[in-house]
Amino acid sequence: MSTNQYDVVVVGLGPTGLTMATLLGRRGLSVLVLEREPEFYGMARAVYTDDEALRVFQTAGVADEIHADMNVDSAVQWVKADGTLLVQFRESQRPLSWPVTNFLYQPSLENRLEELLARYPHVEVRRGREVVSFEQDDDGVTVVHAGSTGSGYGKREAVLDEATESVRASFLIGADGGRSVVRTQLGTDMTGKSYPERWLVIDLEAKDAPDGGHSDAFRHLPYFDFVCDPDLPTVSCPQPGGHHRFEFALKDEDDKDEFESDETVRRLMARYVDPDEVVVIRQLVYTFNAVVADRWREGRVLLAGDAAHMTPQFIGQGMNAGVRDSDNLSWKLEAIVKHGADLAILDSYESERRPHAKAMIDLSVFNKSLVSVKSPAKARARDAALWTALRTPGIAGWVRRAGMKPKPRYRKGAYLGLPRNVRGVEGTLSPQPMVRRYDGRPVRLDDAIGIGWSVIGIGVDPREALGADLDTWARVEPSYVTIYDFGTRPQGAVGDGRRRAGLVDLEDTSGAFVGWLRRHGVREGSVVVLRPDKFVFGTARGNTGELTRALVAQLGLAPAGTHAADTIAQPA
Repeated sequence: MSTNQYDVVVVGLGPTGLTMATLLGRRGLSVLVLEREPEFYGMARAVYTDDEALRVFQTAGVADEIHADMNVDSAVQWVKADGTLLVQFRESQRPLSWPVTNFLYQPSLENRLEELLARYPHVEVRRGREVVSFEQDDDGVTVVHAGSTGSGYGKREAVLDEATESVRASFLIGADGGRSVVRTQLGTDMTGKSYPERWLVIDLEAKDAPDGGHSDAFRHLPYFDFVCDPDLPTVSCPQPGGHHRFEFALKDEDDKDEFESDETVRRLMARYVDPDEVVVIRQLVYTFNAVVADRWREGRVLLAGDAAHMTPQFIGQGMNAGVRDSDNLSWKLEAIVKHGADLAILDSYESERRPHAKAMIDLSVFNKSLVSVKSPAKARARDAALWTALRTPGIAGWVRRAGMKPKPRYRKGAYLGLPRNVRGVEGTLSPQPMVRRYDGRPVRLDDAIGIGWSVIGIGVDPREALGADLDTWARVEPSYVTIYDFGTRPQGAVGDGRRRAGLVDLEDTSGAFVGWLRRHGVREGSVVVLRPDKFVFGTARGNTGELTRALVAQLGLAPAGTHAADTIAQPA
């Protein structure tokens, strides 16, 4: 058993830190969260989340609660200054059981996540505490922290008191944003580009209506619009709860103070809404960065979210990148703390996540370039190129489905799992259809199979396929699952149900899961292993020995008979 006070110290209580702490808490690890701000910031930054991130929130056990407050299934469109449609993206399919497009109000999201985090007594949150220093050794990390007045998000430095405290943890995660103290103390640089282009962000809230709700100030703006106006590139973003955001691009000669003035803000938003029907919550000129930390891990200290990568806001993926980091890292920390995996598996955190995060950054920069064209001649060329693309067979559908969005698929040779062949699914995020339980009830796949490892037999009991290797697989505490194609569930004699005790048996009524596997050459009778993050670890048909050997080798599991502590270390 670990002698450290905590399994993990998480620095930062933004969306990444909240998601990380919730996932670790649900996985049974003891966590201390240190946040330098004594009070919640209360301003919206992130506005969007996608189906992949919502699936992570589902793993964290909070998706239904937070999704209830989101603006769902909005179209996203690129329009000219006169409102003429250039491109519209809309997606009604839900391959992961969640909508692809979801707009949120960040203060509501963070407040709800912090409330839900209280369900875990082994997760402790301490506000008004800033990391002063840390030092690691072979067994853990000593973290020194002090009381903080916070930065106020306007002051350059927080004011620290002289009294410090010291805690021990097995791991330290810096989820403390773009100005990360953890990253700075590691001496890790960030590589990429800082853009001098300035944008004015205006956050609005509709005034209260007589009936107690919000007025209809934004009713005529139902969709997310990129207004490709060479004279004034604009972003118009609907948000739930009577909120809306506008962003306006400044020209090089524009004065920052003038653009932030009440008069200018009123004039600009009057192009779209009645200024007398709204309240301005924030008006701020900002620039943005497209950078990635040179390394995300040093021993037992790791970076996540904006501390590891900063994504421009033009595709709404900054927060979601941190959510994906949390999913990837949390189960690997659990594997080390509870299942005896080797520390070396943490090397795969960066090798798996960096390429996807960088691809999202590149796409965001590309979209910024598309939207913010200020030359009329170049704007006409852009419009003509889009017109042509949308009338070219094959390309048109790809554009409307946002086919350019980086896929949740790890690069060959850079992930934990069996090697992927040409048609293989290894290292790919599995779909999540609604499936039918044995009692006839529909359920999302992940809710049925749980948040850990899953060993799935396609039409067969995977335990029979594993045979003598069951003891080895028991070390990572997987769920054993059989998924049947629609209408093929066994209808055996009395007693067959008892024989399948301990097995999660499901029916793929839509054919989405079995069909996906079949398209990739995985046939009935195969065994499919999903990692806790629902990426495919490997598949086998007949001899499953390769799966077992890969589990032991890639997780660095100790020889049979050696066990990690199966209880969490409680805070002192």
